[in-house]
Amino acid sequence: MATDSTTVIETVFRIEFPRLVAGLARYVNDIGLAEELAQDALVDALRQWPEEGTPRNPGAWLMTVAKRKAIDRIRRDRVLEDKHAQIATLTPGEQMLPEYGLDEEIGDDRLRLMFVACHPVLSVPARVALTLRLLGGLTTTEIARAYLVPEATIAQRIVRAKRTIASANVPFEVPEGTELDERLGSVLEVIYLIFNEGYSATAGDEWLRPDLCMEALRLARLLAALTSDEAEVHGLLALIEIQSSRNEARVGRDGEPVLLLDQDRRKWDRLLINRGLSSLERAHQLAEVPGPYALQAAIAACHARAFRAEDTDWNQMVALYEQLASTMPSPIVELNRAVALSMSEGPAAALDLVDQLRDTQLLDRYHLLHSVRGDLLSQLGRHAEAHTEFELATSLAGNEQERRLTRDRATAMARLAED
Repeated sequence: MATDSTTVIETVFRIEFPRLVAGLARYVNDIGLAEELAQDALVDALRQWPEEGTPRNPGAWLMTVAKRKAIDRIRRDRVLEDKHAQIATLTPGEQMLPEYGLDEEIGDDRLRLMFVACHPVLSVPARVALTLRLLGGLTTTEIARAYLVPEATIAQRIVRAKRTIASANVPFEVPEGTELDERLGSVLEVIYLIFNEGYSATAGDEWLRPDLCMEALRLARLLAALTSDEAEVHGLLALIEIQSSRNEARVGRDGEPVLLLDQDRRKWDRLLINRGLSSLERAHQLAEVPGPYALQAAIAACHARAFRAEDTDWNQMVALYEQLASTMPSPIVELNRAVALSMSEGPAAALDLVDQLRDTQLLDRYHLLHSVRGDLLSQLGRHAEAHTEFELATSLAGNEQERRLTRDRATAMARLAED
């Protein structure tokens, strides 16, 4: 009796794909081969499930089929004799695996895969693409669409990443000691970059890409469940949860950006905020001195706790930015500190800081420097100068929605300058 459509099967496969590849990679020690075996198992599912129905445990069914295919392939290919030894204990009659979840074996497999996909031997774009493919289950088409690059480019990045991992003999394991700290930073960076691209797209027509935000949130929750004693993992999770809570309020009816102080806070997701605050509390419990992600989450929490914009504790936010700047020196952190300073001490004090940043020329091509400077000049009544800054911001912005916003503000400043 044919009851399961191709769409249903593909949806199940997408859910199971990361766990399937992670489990297979542990046995064959080859990410590329693990992915091929997973795809072969999908072909069998597409052939059998419409007639026989979806198994009670589809993930275990797919894993067993894929393992059998691995055994068959290795038996046919003597070049892979070393891999044959690794899975020699498996037999075609092996029993189904236990129900999937965050159990020890499957959890460890996915954690290993995350550390492999985010290995520093790969370029950052390659890490992002491979992580989204293997752990997010996104297709190359979906990744290319999200990052506005040709599909062939994403496909090449993924293929080259797999080759690089293989040629570098990257072990399929979770690192230990100091190497764990170094590699964990790479994993956190990749998840952070995925979220940032979703939260504020660098190019294209859409300012917000909720699919990437949700992928980053899912990956952060997975990592937090698997590394429950790492403070910065919970710090990053807190940051993503709190920031994601604003998504519905961050865009207008036509997709235009709605700035933070103009947002309808009734649209903020209180459940996500509460989860984020709990994650932040966990990060604080694990580390006396907060790391960069926990500090950023604490800054986001200052906004989340204020039911009205005027209730925001800007003095606390300035102090947190100062702490962040000492922990992670960055001109962008200083720019954000200037925004908070403008709210606590006024636009003149903030403009002094922004002008110091401008003089360093480190952010000359960063559109938000000019946008922030334009806003401060506008508050000081220097509308002609503000117009120039918003024009510069418009020329540098890569995202169409941001260009429209700064273009409109430039036009408004020009009108005020004429009056």
